[in-house]
Amino acid sequence: MNPALQRQLDRWYALKDIPEQVRLINEQVRFKVVPAGRRSGKTERAKRYLAKQAMKNAGEIYFAAAPTQDQARKIWWDDLCALTLSASHPKAPRVSPQPVIFLPNGTEIHVIGLDKPQRIEGIAWTGGIIDEIADIKASAWEANILPALNTVSPERPDYRAWCWLIGVPDGLNHYYELYEYARASGDPEWAAYHWKSAEVLPQDVIDSAKRVMSRKQYLQEFEASFETATGRIYEDYSQANHTGAVIEPHEQLLWMHDQNFTPLSSAIGVRRGDDLYLLDEIVLESAISRQSAIEFVERFKDHQNKHVLVYGDPAGRAGEKHGHASDYTEIEDVLREHGWKFTRKVKKKAPAIKDRQNAVRARICTADGKRHLFVNPTTAPWCHKGLSTVQLQKGSTFQEDQTNQYQHITTAIGYMVHATWPTDRAPAKSVSVPGFH
Repeated sequence: MNPALQRQLDRWYALKDIPEQVRLINEQVRFKVVPAGRRSGKTERAKRYLAKQAMKNAGEIYFAAAPTQDQARKIWWDDLCALTLSASHPKAPRVSPQPVIFLPNGTEIHVIGLDKPQRIEGIAWTGGIIDEIADIKASAWEANILPALNTVSPERPDYRAWCWLIGVPDGLNHYYELYEYARASGDPEWAAYHWKSAEVLPQDVIDSAKRVMSRKQYLQEFEASFETATGRIYEDYSQANHTGAVIEPHEQLLWMHDQNFTPLSSAIGVRRGDDLYLLDEIVLESAISRQSAIEFVERFKDHQNKHVLVYGDPAGRAGEKHGHASDYTEIEDVLREHGWKFTRKVKKKAPAIKDRQNAVRARICTADGKRHLFVNPTTAPWCHKGLSTVQLQKGSTFQEDQTNQYQHITTAIGYMVHATWPTDRAPAKSVSVPGFH
């Protein structure tokens, strides 16, 4: 390669070096397991490393993978095209059916979604990187990925592909097992690397994360800690979240729904500053949404502020695009008939379960010890019992125990909280490369 071009690329590839990242780059180990803090450079480091390997070694085949094909394209595609100078290559990058970046030196980088793990099979790889490894199917490593990495090329029968496994921890799942093996087994083909976001990010960014995240989410995402999945989902909920407050006549009501059949559960709260107060609820056995709305307008017929914000499960909108009544139109018809104004705050798509739970955890107690969610256990007993008792499904790090009758109302609370105070809105991962847009 032209020395001047190499120097320019080196400047583009430069990142803030910390000792653990230097060790990651320099050690000659086949399998590298890299749990590191959110926004701490692990993915950007991986992009630059993979790009340099691909540009240095002609005629090789690499992969850049993620849990789904859509994630893989978003994480890898644009940046790798730019970093490898492939955007202007006569053999343009191919986007479908499987994205492949063709380098001027004849090397290929395949961008792979592992929602179908078999996509990685059948090629004699040189090496590759898997991002967000904790979200890959637990069985994929042994069933699909490792066999693919052991695929033998007739030209190099003794060569075995290398792989980085990077991401943020998610409980004590398969990623934890891979990390522990890499860390403690003594297997010379494996090594573990770990660093915290605070080693890279400015202090004000760390302080901001602590203000909006729960302690568990902060430890997991910014300190890359493998947190034990305890029985209770909302483990920080306690008497410190209790209040004797009641709804004042002038306050705007926030009505939160989970559109299940029985018990049909909805929470009613108010917002005071940046705090959410859950102060009432409607729980009906074997009821439909219209019945819940009739109960609401009767209970609050003397309430002065007749403009309610409605939150809930996007599934409750089913049928609307075909002109049919939905759970929400049934509710809104009753509200309208009784002189209420309303604003529907229901998203088009439900948030991921983990994101919904993390948003509620952060309201209950942030990593810096602040509480922004309060419940009156007397006037909203199902809200209180739900946040106190709902547990994880056995063997899962995020699925809720469906046998707990209070689970529905905590789900309703989660829809509202995530719509207002999401904790999963991180800046998009991107690399700024001079001359490329």
